[in-house]
Amino acid sequence: MRDAAPISGLPRTLGYRMPAEWEPHAATWLTWPRRDGISFPAGFDGIPPVWARMVELLAPGEEVHINTFDEAQRAEISDVLKAHGLGELIGSRVFLHAFPAYEPWCRDHGPLFVRNEKGLAVVDWIYNAWGGKYPPYDLDDAVPRQVAELLDLPRFTPPMVLEGGSIEVDGTGNLLTTSSCLLHPNRNPGLSPSQIEAALRDYLGVEQILWLGDGIVGDDTDGHIDDITRFVGPGTVVTAVEENPDDDNYNVLRANLELLRGMTTAQGQPLRIIELPMPDPVYCEGERMPASYANFYLGNEVVLLPIFGHPQDDRARAVLEECFPTRRVEGIMAT
Repeated sequence: MRDAAPISGLPRTLGYRMPAEWEPHAATWLTWPRRDGISFPAGFDGIPPVWARMVELLAPGEEVHINTFDEAQRAEISDVLKAHGLGELIGSRVFLHAFPAYEPWCRDHGPLFVRNEKGLAVVDWIYNAWGGKYPPYDLDDAVPRQVAELLDLPRFTPPMVLEGGSIEVDGTGNLLTTSSCLLHPNRNPGLSPSQIEAALRDYLGVEQILWLGDGIVGDDTDGHIDDITRFVGPGTVVTAVEENPDDDNYNVLRANLELLRGMTTAQGQPLRIIELPMPDPVYCEGERMPASYANFYLGNEVVLLPIFGHPQDDRARAVLEECFPTRRVEGIMAT
């Protein structure tokens, strides 16, 4: 294991690009929730079984690597996995790492992988907990470096704040994001939109930056794209659409839909757009949560679909089954 010191040069000039989520994985990385964390202030005992279910669904198709906070949590995780019949996978398909993070959102604070003809590298963006909202976050920010060290991979360090959930790529040069997040002054106040676009091109190997507007109600990430619009194929997206005109998300999502209809890809083609329903509003202690079926995850063999016990669950499942016919769509209760 080396120290994964940053390397000189830009990924783009070295032929690196960020692959789409549906491309083959060696592994999925998760960060296990902490009982003392702030993400689940009530009812924490119901949360570890959800992570165990994700491990159970992902592990047949790829390794699962889990970031853990301390020895006590590692023992707790082992007990949870054993209780779900997964104990024999620890050390063979499931691996626990002493890479602590305060909160469990690995899509945001974890490494972004890029690859060229020679292999993989890690892009280690600055992480500041969605604009400094939830300090401390120094441990979360250190996870990409630790992963790069473990895997002995080159590591690039852009001088820019970025969370993984704020961008979406199709692997053929197109990147989706939102102006409400990437242009928010709590991320990169010293960078212009053109400078942000240049960094995305230089470090992720993309060509066309496609900007949507605002995020959905309750999203304290300032509007991550992974709650709104996702690539499901080269130049093809599913996008969340609210059908109730009285819902607070109706106008926001209609505006984003109109933006998508006017976009063209790096290949000069219009986007192919598939509409995805929204669930009914989900509340926690009187506060609306950013519930969306667009926040799915693609494993090698499965699609993990957040579900909410609403009638639209089955409609969303049907949309994604058509998009990914070679994968099983498995619901993960996300209330």
